[in-house]
Amino acid sequence: MIKIRKVNTKKELKQFIQFYYDLYRGNENAVPFLYSDEMATLRRDKNPSFECCEAEYFLAYKDEKIVGRVAAIINRRANERWNCHQVRFGWFDFIDDMEVSTALLNAVEEWGRERGMTEIAGPLGFIDTDREGMLVEGFDDLSTMYVNYNYPYYPKHMEQMGGFRKDNDYLECKVKVPEVVPDKFAKITEMVRKRFGLRVHKFTRQELIREGYGHEVFRLLNATYKDLYGFSELSETQVDKLVNDYIKIADLNLVTAIMDGDKMVGFGITFPSFSRALQKTRDGRFLPFGWWHLLKILKWHKTPIVDLLLIGVLPEYRSKGANALIFDDLIRQFQRYGFEWAETGPQMETNEGVLSQWQYLESKVVRRHRCYRKELK
Repeated sequence: MIKIRKVNTKKELKQFIQFYYDLYRGNENAVPFLYSDEMATLRRDKNPSFECCEAEYFLAYKDEKIVGRVAAIINRRANERWNCHQVRFGWFDFIDDMEVSTALLNAVEEWGRERGMTEIAGPLGFIDTDREGMLVEGFDDLSTMYVNYNYPYYPKHMEQMGGFRKDNDYLECKVKVPEVVPDKFAKITEMVRKRFGLRVHKFTRQELIREGYGHEVFRLLNATYKDLYGFSELSETQVDKLVNDYIKIADLNLVTAIMDGDKMVGFGITFPSFSRALQKTRDGRFLPFGWWHLLKILKWHKTPIVDLLLIGVLPEYRSKGANALIFDDLIRQFQRYGFEWAETGPQMETNEGVLSQWQYLESKVVRRHRCYRKELK
């Protein structure tokens, strides 16, 4: 007998978060998410996304033991942007039991119907910078802290449930850092500089924090990501949090901006991979020694992998080769730090322009994530 209960207390929220660590403990490819980040994202008083979202969290119990979890989310801003009445499901984890997974999504569907929703989709977060998609290929590859990892039985459950169909697929690539910047990039870079006057700019911390360029990065993200699947525009409050979470701790050698005069037209934000360091923490916590493993990556880049976290170029500058300027600069930084591989974030499989930019480098698709959708009757 499966029982579904809403998360109503701080203790239950901690249990909701803890379930993932317990389910994947010892898995060599799963990466524990930072516990503090999970708590800050799911708490209504900490996450600015609740200014445009409402959410409910559910736990599944079998014989009084927690066997699954799911978040139900309505992003009103996204629904208005895409002209739909959609309830999202996220933080969807469960044991290999069809009764459990079905009961959890039934709870999300019912919660959505009560609020006038006519479709369910996911896995999705509150906003586009949260983790999206269910892993359907690449189970044997080390994951990252920015994407969902799940067991192979997850998509099998989705297929058996009925009613759910593929709505969007994301691909993630592993790109070999070349010993020498490819001639194609070098030639395009030189041409772009001469013909269009575009230039690379490396920010100082003061420019990003005190002079507002950190906020400008995410305003640019709003402009470049606005037509991507499920995107909802970031508010100033949400941008404040993203600047605090990412920009304040970034190695600025690994952040590149493209300028047209005084106007920022593109950016690239990369971080050394924290995957192996997080696996050495106690369930994604800084204490007792998790901070040391993370500091070694953040400070001394003790990893062969760098994560391409966020890259964006204004549409009118993509055809001018601004992307090549970003990669020409970042590749040189990666070489200097001794990174061997770069891993991309999720890229829509239909976004041929983004996927084609790896053609001049040794690369391979390592993971595929899927978002599902179902009409609610």
